[in-house]
Amino acid sequence: MKKINFVVIAFIITSKIVYAQHEHHLTFKEDTTSINVETNMDMSHPYLLSLPMNRNGSGTSWIPDESPMYGYMLHLNKWLLMFHGSIFLRYTGTDITREGSKGAAKWDAPNWFMGMAQKQIKENGLLKFSLMMSLEKLTESGRGYPLLFQSGETWNGERLVDRQHPHDLFSELSGAYTQRINKNIDVICYFGYPGEPALGPTAFMHRASSSNNPDAPLSHHWQDASHITFGTGTLGVRYKMLKIEGSIFNGSEPDENRFDFDKAKFNSLSYRLSLNPTKNFAMQFSQGFLKSPEALEPDINVIRTTASVIHSYVFSSVKNINTTTSWGMNDKESGNIEHSFLLESDLKINKLNVYERYEFVQKDSEELNLAEFDTEKKFIITSLTIGANYKVFNIGNTDFSLGIQGNIYFTPSELRTIYGNRPLSAQVYLKINPSLMN
Repeated sequence: MKKINFVVIAFIITSKIVYAQHEHHLTFKEDTTSINVETNMDMSHPYLLSLPMNRNGSGTSWIPDESPMYGYMLHLNKWLLMFHGSIFLRYTGTDITREGSKGAAKWDAPNWFMGMAQKQIKENGLLKFSLMMSLEKLTESGRGYPLLFQSGETWNGERLVDRQHPHDLFSELSGAYTQRINKNIDVICYFGYPGEPALGPTAFMHRASSSNNPDAPLSHHWQDASHITFGTGTLGVRYKMLKIEGSIFNGSEPDENRFDFDKAKFNSLSYRLSLNPTKNFAMQFSQGFLKSPEALEPDINVIRTTASVIHSYVFSSVKNINTTTSWGMNDKESGNIEHSFLLESDLKINKLNVYERYEFVQKDSEELNLAEFDTEKKFIITSLTIGANYKVFNIGNTDFSLGIQGNIYFTPSELRTIYGNRPLSAQVYLKINPSLMN
């Protein structure tokens, strides 16, 4: 609990400092028309001068222009600085009805923090730096947090199963430059160590549809797990509502040492087509050719294919709805093909958020570490999550929300002696995050 308290105190102190500076900045600019014009230019998308900031997802991905933004903002000389993040102080229990043998319970605090700085270069250039960090190695330990049927990465040389791995201390350290050719055409160059290649939808923690759910999706390693890669280079071109990107990157998942920088590799390729036909929709199709993604299967490469549609709609300043539909497929070099599907939505009504997530994922016996089955035996895992939280107070432009969440899993018949028929998970939490920016 001491480690969790440290994370919370650091978050609150940072928010108070940034908010105080932001308040002073607003007072200073109130009567200065010329500087306000410059501020409007600074409020552009961090990669694209002709687009709104709200379209910015994770890495270079797009979300809808009507997506809500939560964060603190500060103008410093000609730089625009932003900070956002989230902490969930919670107690979580899996299989609370004790139907199987895989349940676990824990006090923990999933968390992430991100800072961004951007500056316009002359009339058509845009420079941007990003830093994303997570203290989950401290709050979750190396094994991560309990989550039934979750899989991916290792701890002490063994597969992590029924656990969500902690994220690295440095989850993104990137720089990008964009040159605007005209209002319809931009060229984007991005490099990260670590960074995120052009593959998959916006990572789950950056989607408004999942921002109130403390848990990672079970389909994470089928859709958006490449949001942390140690070595990423991306080149993209936007033409009006369409963007085409290609990346060269490190296909391996991060190692067990969450505090170091893994060796940079550029052994994998990906491409992504993004389309935002209206301010309410963001669509993408992408494919990645990953070299040795899993440490325990170094000789197996994976072709990952994803497609997604994200929808955002604002009813008023205090009411909006955000929905993500996403599909992902892993085609292993061994010939084993596994599909996943996710549908999640979040409805905000004033201080209340109500959300859901439905998932369908195919996972083989090796992925779930079930030695008693054939290695290529596949199981269909489906789950339904429903949750809600309510903002109880606000301090320094920071929201504190109390929440409750429940999960039900529909176990394949072959696994019911291990997991139970319909295991239930539940959690209560306090979420701390920056307030909605209007």
